Amino acid sequence: MNNSQRKRRPEVVVITGASAGIGRATARRFARDGARIGLLARGKEGLEGARRDVETLGGEALPIPTDVADPTQIEEAASKIEERFGPIDIWINNAMTSVFSPVKEMQAEEYKRVTDVTYLGYVYGTLSALKRMSARDHGTIVQVGSALAFRGIPLQSAYCGAKHAVQGFTESVRTELLHDQSNVWVTMVHLPASNTPQFNWVKTRLPRKPPPYPPVFQPEVPAEAIYYAAHHRRRELFVGWPTLKTVIGNRLVPGYVDRVLANTGYEGQQYNGLVDPDRQHNLWEPVAIDFGAHGDFDRGAKSFSWLLWADVHRGMVAMGLSAAAVIVLVISRALSKDKA
Repeated sequence: MNNSQRKRRPEVVVITGASAGIGRATARRFARDGARIGLLARGKEGLEGARRDVETLGGEALPIPTDVADPTQIEEAASKIEERFGPIDIWINNAMTSVFSPVKEMQAEEYKRVTDVTYLGYVYGTLSALKRMSARDHGTIVQVGSALAFRGIPLQSAYCGAKHAVQGFTESVRTELLHDQSNVWVTMVHLPASNTPQFNWVKTRLPRKPPPYPPVFQPEVPAEAIYYAAHHRRRELFVGWPTLKTVIGNRLVPGYVDRVLANTGYEGQQYNGLVDPDRQHNLWEPVAIDFGAHGDFDRGAKSFSWLLWADVHRGMVAMGLSAAAVIVLVISRALSKDKA
């Protein structure tokens, strides 16, 4: 299939973790362009809600209950999507799970489960995507990353470890694709804290409720970044100044960041209200609720990222800075002449 033929048909997109949060918001964004979307997640209620969202917005949806920790389930889902919609153009790895807990209270099987979903789920998704895309020499894989792919924080050791692993894996894949001169592209979008429902379903041992670590962004901001990354050959995108600040700070003064997080990371990841003793979590099984895209933190969550805007419009920003430099130079010379 050539480029003109691809442009005439709707894009075929696969999104893991599509039932809620960032994945749900991303499905909505692609649906606005009429995409055909394979929706992968475990929870049937959330998948059905995502299907309704996509179809309401003008896209087509194929919800497939899938545990991304099982490579056989991912491969079967990929085959079903191509049978229904045709060749996959874009594959977005986004599914995750986590445990809020001090390391000393974590169990080995919890680390394994978080790693199986949050890291190996990306590996298996990438393998299924590459199997199809490489044969056609076409396609884009988007890895949904995090500031925590660069900087570990307290109480989230399993998740941080998995995101670090995704970062290293993606760099390896990228260099191999470059070596092969492949037209398949892999990119990574690093997210800040976002107002998603994950804080209502992740397993926690904290005495009080876990919130996103502020400042917080609405899920539509990362969704827009993922959409942009899927259509532009960027190595990576950093969403929100807090993400980039975390990466830079950890590279320049990691010891200082250690101490700051040691002093603030416990209280900063809890807010008023004790955890419900009957709280359900999705570590082993999905919670049978359609959570939607947004969490409980709409109030105060940011709907815009200046850093993302500047990155997307970097050409315009460069022109603006060049023009400003010229204006400063002209004014400086004029002032010098007046003094003379």
